[in-house]
Amino acid sequence: MKLDLPGKRSQPDPYVIKADGKYYMYATHVEGVQLYVSGDKLHWEFAGFCYVREGYKEYWAPAVAYIDGKYYLYVSCMPADSADDHSQRLIVAVSETPQGPFAYCRDLVPPFSIDAHAVQSGGEWFLFYSTNDYNAACAGTLVVVDKMLSPTQVCGHPKAVVRPTMDEEIFMRDRFEKGKDWYTVEGAFYFRKGDWHYITYSGNCYKSPYYYIGYARARTAETDLTKIDFVKYPSDLEYRPLLCRNEKESGTGHNCILEEDGRYYLYYHGRDPGTPDGQETRTCRVCELLAQDGTLSVLAR
Repeated sequence: MKLDLPGKRSQPDPYVIKADGKYYMYATHVEGVQLYVSGDKLHWEFAGFCYVREGYKEYWAPAVAYIDGKYYLYVSCMPADSADDHSQRLIVAVSETPQGPFAYCRDLVPPFSIDAHAVQSGGEWFLFYSTNDYNAACAGTLVVVDKMLSPTQVCGHPKAVVRPTMDEEIFMRDRFEKGKDWYTVEGAFYFRKGDWHYITYSGNCYKSPYYYIGYARARTAETDLTKIDFVKYPSDLEYRPLLCRNEKESGTGHNCILEEDGRYYLYYHGRDPGTPDGQETRTCRVCELLAQDGTLSVLAR
């Protein structure tokens, strides 16, 4: 369902947390990281930009983690004078409060790096993000995970966890050279229920009719997320979206998951039918997510 959001603003790549009895949503914007605040997780107010850095633009897919009493923002951006999206790189910024403003700490991962999700497992922290592999059988963007040495440093030994494997994940045909299509899976979000580990992700481009949210899974008691081998559901070659376009919305993807009182809420962006491709019209939506014995499903949207 669509959220009650102010004006005509868009909220690509929404990331929602709960802190101090309120809900905070962070979203992509060319000028900075957007912030929205809610008291009930359905009705939201725009609270401005919580992170902006002079000389940079295109703040993509922000994510916030509460670590050791501080809020850390992980977001990618690119130099203001660059026209190459592949100059995007992840940085980390910090604030004493979830509403910021966040202060730049350091660059975190070299370009190209986007779509971070920092998670704790077994007393350690791990960072999922997306990067490029030009030499893979399905060359393109994939999801990796790396162990974190601190909130502002990763080990630098990322492991591939979800790769593109099917035609429905082709972002662009002949992107850089004739006969070499470019594939994309991105926007990873990790969570665990019992011994089942899940990674939701988005495949393809939000303008494509095949753009979708899928998931990979693993069943193990292992807590070191760099040692887990995730497997796409239902298989590497079967396109069976957890969530994709329907008669009510298109461009549905890039989700986060909020767990509350034993229930899971999947926030994602989508577009209303008939909206033009040339405009940024992705808005945040939500549905309930069920996780049962290794299988995910969504309730009515």
